[in-house]
Amino acid sequence: MSNSPAGHVVGSTVRPNYETGSRTPLRTFLTTADGISIDSVYDPSAAVYDSSAPPGGHLVFVMAHGFTGDVDRPHVRRVVDALARYGAVVTFSFRGHGRSGGRSTVGDREVLDLAAAVEWAREVEPHARVVTVGFSMGGSVVLRHAALHTGTVGAVVSVSAPARWYYRGTVQMRRVHWLITRPEGRLLGRFGFRTRIHHRGWDPVPLSPTEAVPRIAPTPLLIVHGDRDGYFPLDHPRMLAEAAGDHGELWVEPGMGHAEQAADDALLARMGDWAASRAG
Repeated sequence: MSNSPAGHVVGSTVRPNYETGSRTPLRTFLTTADGISIDSVYDPSAAVYDSSAPPGGHLVFVMAHGFTGDVDRPHVRRVVDALARYGAVVTFSFRGHGRSGGRSTVGDREVLDLAAAVEWAREVEPHARVVTVGFSMGGSVVLRHAALHTGTVGAVVSVSAPARWYYRGTVQMRRVHWLITRPEGRLLGRFGFRTRIHHRGWDPVPLSPTEAVPRIAPTPLLIVHGDRDGYFPLDHPRMLAEAAGDHGELWVEPGMGHAEQAADDALLARMGDWAASRAG
């Protein structure tokens, strides 16, 4: 598993149609730079149809889910619905997840999946400000994407992300490593979580989140983490915030656990407000 060039959209001609008065999502498969088919969904902004939605300018969010998630998971759809009050939303299933092709590399080549989704977001919303929002594994991917593809997004929101690789300091992360590294774990991932995990380790090891963060500047960066996260304790977001310096903002959320399931509607609304005010 190694880094490679940016992902791209192959032959996608899907466009939103506001004239129908419907918020029916558009669904297509994108092709990444390394040839992986990525199941992707575009949701128009609720603000187009709902005059009570908060003003956010012309935004499109590209949401990167956590490990074992996919576009059809209820917790992913709940986040999409919340962000759609501030702008259009593109979400997708990472490689090896749900209906997407390939096998999960647990945050390495997933940056190509995000790159393809960002390009599609710019295709369907050519005048929008693009904001990437990632959770857990997706939180690390949005950091690396912004560092490797500077200037392609207007703001970055990383929720419940690790600061460093190979962390095994919590029971939950030891379970994740068992799922990834053991044949029986990968079998459980395939049939229990609809996640097909690559059997090979990283070679070379990708840029770590802490190494990526300084390269994101001057793009606005928001780091969100719960003080009850059972996967990554608070030294992770603090390391990221320290590496970000003045261009990053850290929110430590009291009582919050891990990733999408722990992000309540009030927090998602605050994230939408932040994106509307900060995205370039």
